[in-house]
Amino acid sequence: MPGLAEYAGRTAVITGASSGIGAEFARQLARRGMRVALVARRRERLEQLSRDIADAGGQSSMHVCDVADRGAVAAAYRAVVERWGGVDVLINNAGSNRHALFKDLGVDEIERMTQANYLGAVYWMKSVLPSMQERRRGWIINMSSLAGLMPQPDEAAYSATKFALTALSEAVAYELEPLGIHVLVVHPALVRTEMITAEVLARLPKPAARTVIERDEFVAETLRALERGERSVVIPRRFRAVVWLRALSPGMIGGALARIKLRAVPEAR
Repeated sequence: MPGLAEYAGRTAVITGASSGIGAEFARQLARRGMRVALVARRRERLEQLSRDIADAGGQSSMHVCDVADRGAVAAAYRAVVERWGGVDVLINNAGSNRHALFKDLGVDEIERMTQANYLGAVYWMKSVLPSMQERRRGWIINMSSLAGLMPQPDEAAYSATKFALTALSEAVAYELEPLGIHVLVVHPALVRTEMITAEVLARLPKPAARTVIERDEFVAETLRALERGERSVVIPRRFRAVVWLRALSPGMIGGALARIKLRAVPEAR
């Protein structure tokens, strides 16, 4: 399946666009000539980003939408089609996380995380697929996590949602490729966003702070993977070695990594 070669004149939907990785995707794609449909819950953030893109000569539309709300996703998709005529690229980036031991997480929190991280991507994929299939062209980027390949203590519920998204992405990639639709699932380690707070870093092993990469670097590497037609990528790529080692020896490597991480979690002591 060929990767994305031409950006200009095409339309991308970006969920979670109000900040962090989503906003950076919007800026970089707009600079490449794409029309970007900005989807998120925070209207003020979307308005500012839309102004920034316009000031830089780009085109955007804003759509206030909670991806966990199936009806809201359907309405936002209709508005995008009405504004731009169709969707060429879907970037499922919206999501949430809270570092906490499973025993300390409420069921409501777990449900909300599942809806935002997994079902939100399902709703958007089901929205765009009919038109992509009709045109036999489209690209979908699903933002999973390194936690979607390696279960993370203190992020058990989050890891479960990301494992689900990884499995969905890898399975449907084979289903959709004959229809001209390419699916890329991305597994970031730590990217500098609002989610990487001092409180979060305090619950991670101290060396973790040195592995945080910048948003622009992460987005640029993701787009290079899309252009190459990759189906799955770990960013930074050096973390692939850890994933391979854990796959070869899940008991030894996975257990060692879990023990290191839990040493930083006060409630686990």
